Amino acid sequence: MDYKQLIIRGISYSQTQSGAYALLLEHEETNIKLPVVIGNFEAQSISLGLEKDIHPPRPLTHDLFTKFIVSANYQLVSVIIYQIVDGVFFSNINFKNSETQEELILDARTSDAVAMAVRFDAPIFTTQQVLNEAGILLELEEVAKEEQTFSETVAAEDNLKSASMEELQKLLEDAVKEEDFDTALEIQEEIKRRKKKID
Repeated sequence: MDYKQLIIRGISYSQTQSGAYALLLEHEETNIKLPVVIGNFEAQSISLGLEKDIHPPRPLTHDLFTKFIVSANYQLVSVIIYQIVDGVFFSNINFKNSETQEELILDARTSDAVAMAVRFDAPIFTTQQVLNEAGILLELEEVAKEEQTFSETVAAEDNLKSASMEELQKLLEDAVKEEDFDTALEIQEEIKRRKKKID
């Protein structure tokens, strides 16, 4: 299968889910962004994994698992986000034994898979289908701040259904600029529904 490599663009606080964060992955060749909602612990673990110079006083769960993998002579080869169902991403972690070359594939939550990948500097991949279903094709450009926040502009889902395609595109751009990726996905779904009707 032709997998698409993703890079980590950042982690931001989710404006729509209390206590949650948005992990932003990007396919560099197409600039398609893939926002993944993750928990507080996973966000902290990914951030610490990215900052190689910062070491917590006691090992986190992902650090402990990393040491176990290395002790068992395995290497984390890659992470593959292979499916999205009802807004939930499904991922596999691919391992290889350094001595026997035996391969091992484990099912994992995407947040845990990414937290492990950053500790091994392993690549993260996804499929074209996942990018088509959940990706957002927008450039994150600096713009003048609006007087009202995006959450005040879009009060309810009914507003999306009554908005024109041009208004939806503008709302989508505003949502991404505000890093409100949950709402951006809802707007993109509405755009996709309309395009299907036209086709």
